[in-house]
Formats: sequence, C-alpha cells, structure tokens
Amino acid sequence: MPVVDPRIAGQPVPRISKETMERDCVARAASVKALDVAFLDQRIPRYERDIINMVGMGVTENAKLRPNVGNGAVGFSVTYIRARTGRGAALHRHATEEVFIPVKGRWQVFWLEGETERTLDLDEGDVVNVPIGIYRGFRSLTDRPDALMMAIIGGPDAGKVDWHPSVIEEARKTGLSVDDDGNLVEEKPAA
Repeated sequence: MPVVDPRIAGQPVPRISKETMERDCVARAASVKALDVAFLDQRIPRYERDIINMVGMGVTENAKLRPNVGNGAVGFSVTYIRARTGRGAALHRHATEEVFIPVKGRWQVFWLEGETERTLDLDEGDVVNVPIGIYRGFRSLTDRPDALMMAIIGGPDAGKVDWHPSVIEEARKTGLSVDDDGNLVEEKPAA
C-alpha cells in the first residue's frame, strides 16, 4: 500500500491550466527585473549587486521588492543575485538558515568566527547552508558579466536582516539606514 502524506490525504487533487501555471507560478529568467537597492549595504561600492526576488518574500528591507512568481511560496524564498567581481553582500545574519548555490561563476561565502573572518570558495552547483545566527556575506570571484548566485531562505517567517554594526555605520554615509521595523530608509548621503 502506498504511503500518503497525512497533510494531503483525502483532499482533492488541484487542477491548474497551463495558462494559469504560466501566469501565476512561473518567472522567466529572461524577463525578470532586478532591484538595485533592496538592502542597506547596496550603495557601498563593494556590496553593489542586483537582487532578483524569484519566489516567496524572503528577507527584504525594501517594500518595492516583490516576487517575480505571483503565486506565493510558503516556507521558503528563492532570490538570484548578480554581482561583478569582488562585489556581493556585507556581513549580516538571519533568524533562519540561508543556502547559497552559485549558478554562474565562482563565489565566496565569508563569515565571522568570533572576530576572525573565514572564507569558503564555491564553484557552480556547490551548495552551502549557513547556520542560523552566523554573521555571513558573499562576493563574486568571477570575471564573468553574468555571474549569478541563488540564495534560498527557509522558514515561514524570514524575518529581517541583522546587520553587523560596522555595516550600519558605513551604510549611513551613503544615505541608507533602516527604521525600527527593519525597513529601508533612503536619505540624502552624508557629505
């Protein structure tokens, strides 16, 4: 006798047309739009990157960042990151796990062990699952103009980003900060 997951046992099998699947459940890589200021650190030159929210809301500080897949995901989010050589994300941490998978090019994940920065280089297709609460960041190691990494955040509530204090201070000089709720605030850059 086949094993049936009790969460769906006895429920009718949903029907979905190809048109509905295409409209509500698909994001075509060739037509998605990136948001260049989704996070506090993105005006700091070494952390400039494009954020493409593919599915699920994940962790975001900019209310304009919407998923490209209209039908919401429950329990996870997938984001693509494009960055030039040496650029990526500053030290931050989450109340959830975060998985990184290089899709195009080599990438490096870095984190703090106490006050010491550690690094791990990743090739296309490699996977790293960064534990909850660890200050982490990443950067592109490739000269490819199409460098692309996938980030997956787990959990039904991705929460907000907790930035390393050094990043908050540096970002304020660019005119970006976050309010008490963790939402991005754009101001005039400090002179």
